Amino acid sequence: MGLDRNLSVAVASGKGGTGKTTISTCLALIAGRPVRLLDCDVEEPNCHLFLKPRIEHTESVGLLVPVVDEDRCTGCGECSRFCEYNAMAVVRDKVLVFSELCHGCGGCTLACPEGAISEVERPIGTLERGRSGDVEFVQGRLEVGEVLAPPVIAAVKRHAADGGLTIIDAPPGTSCPVIEAVRGAGFVVLVTEPTPFGLSDLRLAVEMVRVMGLRTGVVINRSDIGDDGVRVYCAEEGIPVLAEIPNDRRVAEAYSRGHLPTEDVPGYRARMDALLAAIEESAG
Repeated sequence: MGLDRNLSVAVASGKGGTGKTTISTCLALIAGRPVRLLDCDVEEPNCHLFLKPRIEHTESVGLLVPVVDEDRCTGCGECSRFCEYNAMAVVRDKVLVFSELCHGCGGCTLACPEGAISEVERPIGTLERGRSGDVEFVQGRLEVGEVLAPPVIAAVKRHAADGGLTIIDAPPGTSCPVIEAVRGAGFVVLVTEPTPFGLSDLRLAVEMVRVMGLRTGVVINRSDIGDDGVRVYCAEEGIPVLAEIPNDRRVAEAYSRGHLPTEDVPGYRARMDALLAAIEESAG
């Protein structure tokens, strides 16, 4: 089955290794309609390993960083005092720019009383677009050594489908890249495990989405291990448990071969169909 209306679903997790990417890619493949999958885990994108898309377009993603006109600069230091990220410093009346620290806000250009600061684009990543069957695929890759993932994630999200279903594979955790990935999503699926570590990270993820005013539900992966802490927490907090997926060695075996469990594990497709229906109901 497939969703019958426009919806963006972000699949996130408080920690890595919970099965977030497996669920994202499986949902995209079984949607039964055209769908757009955005891999926003730009520091380590891996949805392509399972979708095997045909990449049709590649483009650079850049960040605007300041350039100082030394002939006009008076060394007043207003730019460095404005910058919250210490990307600019004045040493002996000369402005030093540390572009790796710059967040591209453009504030220094406004703070400079002499109009001595302009901006140039510095490449920090790449964006790739392609297709795998009915799935339109977009992923970002942060360049090695770069630390600012949010601008690359924002570039990926600009390719969200105007209509239909968009699935966003978010980075793990609850830091700035995750916030950028889930921002504006119609629904957030939080994938966790029934362990004390899983519960601890789930609490942080729930707090994050609630602060952002987003609707959410939980998928308990490897549900037959660990304890009942996650279930009790979800019941107390009124969070719907969308699916419980038992531990299955065949899933790991399929994953290790670059296959999805919907292809290799009997019954897994039905679980994903049920999960998609539960998402639609909860998001409604």
